[in-house]
Amino acid sequence: MMHIKDLSVSVGNRRILNGINLRIREGETVVLFGPNGSGKTTLLMTLMGFSRYKVESGQIIFKGQDITHMAVSDRVKLGLGMMFQRPPTVDGVTVRDVVNLCNRTDLNVQELASRVNAGEFLDRSINAGFSGGEIKRSELLQLTAQQPDLLLLDEPESGVDIENINLIGRTIGNLLEERIVHADTDISLKELHRRRHRSGLVITHTGYILDYISADRGVVFMNGHIVCRGNPTDILKTIRNSGFEECKRCETIES
Repeated sequence: MMHIKDLSVSVGNRRILNGINLRIREGETVVLFGPNGSGKTTLLMTLMGFSRYKVESGQIIFKGQDITHMAVSDRVKLGLGMMFQRPPTVDGVTVRDVVNLCNRTDLNVQELASRVNAGEFLDRSINAGFSGGEIKRSELLQLTAQQPDLLLLDEPESGVDIENINLIGRTIGNLLEERIVHADTDISLKELHRRRHRSGLVITHTGYILDYISADRGVVFMNGHIVCRGNPTDILKTIRNSGFEECKRCETIES
């Protein structure tokens, strides 16, 4: 689905990412861990193509195409979608307007909104006066309408209450085709990926989202480098018990 090759990225005059190598296979979900300022959000913003993030070297290959210098709109058309941690407010453009524009499903906007309890703010300007939970639900409504092949999710559980975490988690699970998993729990990982066609790259600090998705691999960022790869549940346990520094003891074997 995506191959990130030796990617180095600067913001302004500061180098943020240094030689990142990462593969995300079709049907696979990869979770990113790391302290604040380690480069996780920079990676997602770079993958989406935002101009503030300058690629100094390396390549981003998505579905067999080099998208390293492709426009954001073209990446979206190709199948990339992102849920922002802090999306901007857009006055004068309603949530309904955007969902109508990006809707690739057979459902109307009202039906889609009912799935994420978003009907009450469809006709409000995007994120204008929204609570944390409303922002997350609005973002998920747009992704549900867009149906991207690769979801980039920046801390989907942050800033929301327990009730909204449950709704958000279940919706993300549906987007990542988790329902396919539960019908047959004895299938191999290779067979699981064959049945799931949508992939995910998810940033989390709390780990709550792991209660709702079947994450395949975890990756730890520190100071713009990948310092550890492994089972996401094991990595989260290590971070909770011993902190991020302990992750440096991990052996990085594959990309």
